[in-house]
Amino acid sequence: MKQKKQPRPEFDCLAVTDIEVKAFPSLPGADHIKGVAQIVLNDQMIIRGLRIMDGTSGLFVSYPIDPFFKGESFQLLVNPITRQLREHIENCILEKYQETVSE
Repeated sequence: MKQKKQPRPEFDCLAVTDIEVKAFPSLPGADHIKGVAQIVLNDQMIIRGLRIMDGTSGLFVSYPIDPFFKGESFQLLVNPITRQLREHIENCILEKYQETVSE
């Protein structure tokens, strides 16, 4: 059985340190895509291709998928493992999106 590594304290929590959001105008046939975003985590790693989507429960963030994956479904290129990080990223992006569309 593979043993899990213990997290080092300095890498215990990732934080969004920079966000860029580009809001889209309503497009016929693509009303569910509201914009795209890129984030920087801990001033050290950038994630591009995040999509701001409008679903049945409201706005949410969709992560980039691998366009070359040949399986039945799709393969995410990046995905937060913990719920805490997913919620942090989504909250930061959606707050920035709301700021952008209200300008």
